[in-house]
Amino acid sequence: MTKHQISYKSGYKYQLVDEYQVEISITPEKNIQTNYIDLTTEGLLTIKNGYAWDGPSGPTIDTPNFMRGSLVHDALYQLMRNKLIDKEKWRKKADGDLKRMCVENGMSRIRAWWVHKAVRCCGDSAASEEMRKEVKKAP
Repeated sequence: MTKHQISYKSGYKYQLVDEYQVEISITPEKNIQTNYIDLTTEGLLTIKNGYAWDGPSGPTIDTPNFMRGSLVHDALYQLMRNKLIDKEKWRKKADGDLKRMCVENGMSRIRAWWVHKAVRCCGDSAASEEMRKEVKKAP
């Protein structure tokens, strides 16, 4: 009998059911295509069905007005961790897009301001290559 090994990552709470597209302020020099995230030079972000993310991070509540922003923000930080977009150039824009989307979805401006302050203050390491999810193996 042959044993088969699987590879997986942990640490996700949510999984996207339908593809989602949104225009963002990040416009890379060349189109980016991954298994779950595409980003065009015009700033069209496509997050594909099946993408998994951990929702809003930190001491916060996962409210509906935070979910879309957290999805986009997590996808953009993943592109930074994987060095597909430059963290130094684009992180501030990604954080601004998070704040904008939260307000568009009905979050109070003061809560969105706090969310933005938190990611600006504490989010740098989350966009770093060292924070890539570990690939685990199981028989």
